[in-house]
Amino acid sequence: MTSLDEKYMQLALDLAASAKGNTNPNPLVGAVIVKNGVIVGTGLHRKAGEPHAEVHAFRMAGEHAQDATLYVTLEPCSHYGKTPPCANLVKESGVSRVVVAMEDPNPAVAGRGIQLLRDAGIVVEVGVLEQQARRLNERFIHNMLTQRPFVISKFGMTLDGKIATHTGHSKWVTGETAREDVHHIRHEVDGILVGVGTVIADNPSLTTRLKDGYGKNPTRIIMDSSLRTPDHANVLKTEEAQTIIVCGEDVSQEKIEVLTKKGVTVLPVRKNEHGLHIDDMLEKLYTHGITDILLEGGAKINASFLQQQAIDKFVIYLAPKVLGGNLSLTPFAGDNPSFMNEAWNVEFTSFDKVGEDLRIIAYPKQGEEK
Repeated sequence: MTSLDEKYMQLALDLAASAKGNTNPNPLVGAVIVKNGVIVGTGLHRKAGEPHAEVHAFRMAGEHAQDATLYVTLEPCSHYGKTPPCANLVKESGVSRVVVAMEDPNPAVAGRGIQLLRDAGIVVEVGVLEQQARRLNERFIHNMLTQRPFVISKFGMTLDGKIATHTGHSKWVTGETAREDVHHIRHEVDGILVGVGTVIADNPSLTTRLKDGYGKNPTRIIMDSSLRTPDHANVLKTEEAQTIIVCGEDVSQEKIEVLTKKGVTVLPVRKNEHGLHIDDMLEKLYTHGITDILLEGGAKINASFLQQQAIDKFVIYLAPKVLGGNLSLTPFAGDNPSFMNEAWNVEFTSFDKVGEDLRIIAYPKQGEEK
């Protein structure tokens, strides 16, 4: 691996990242073809069902691909899906060297594409900027390994850890720039989840609202164990976005039929001591095509996911405000711990300023169990 390898792989990663929100359930992939120090082809996977990154790059490179080096952020696929396998295309392209950021976690690939290229006499190097590639495709990796959606817990809080006053008033904890950043995340995910309490209190639309009008609306997922969602709720208007209401298995068929006639998908799941069974819900949502979820619920929803170890990433916006108050609301409800060693440990991976607020990215510590 050389500094030039890292330079070209970083370009491939940047290309891949530009398609965030458009490729689900597929991974984000970028490709760069270099010959004699000159970039002769670039490509990215723009949308599920469309050609893969390597296809676009080879179309641009044409005959210049002969004896060139291909940089690709994910192992070329070796199986037939909606498109032919890219490993065969690479093998027949004439490139003499392939640099891969990471192996494909998909069991249908998992090293087979790399081996196919090596068997064809092509030099293959794996692991250039691998950590960056894994972060970029954390949702896809999680999907392949667990067959569950990747869950992001997002919340804004004051410096003293409050998300709302004791009355529930929360407009606004964070600044306008941070709120717009959240809409960018909404565009990137398949689903946005809140509890029925939020629907009743705020009547949100849960759509993506960016200044330039760009952005897709995720599927709205409402946790409502007894189907209390009001008839006038904005989330029942399915012209702009689809809605899934998750309820208990004991609700009446009449209630389900009323919502179904409005175009809403009702998803009954099991219950446990914490309420709706999160793992059962995630399994069923994945079969409905939901590959990642943004949690925008309140403290009870956050606590339910935390207690059932279902949060895969935290995005926290820390506002330069101190609210105070014994009854002011915090991001997570639930039982009151007695000892500090009962805390859930996380790992901070990045922090930066978004407008006037501080954005913190964190992940549950690996191997952390309760």
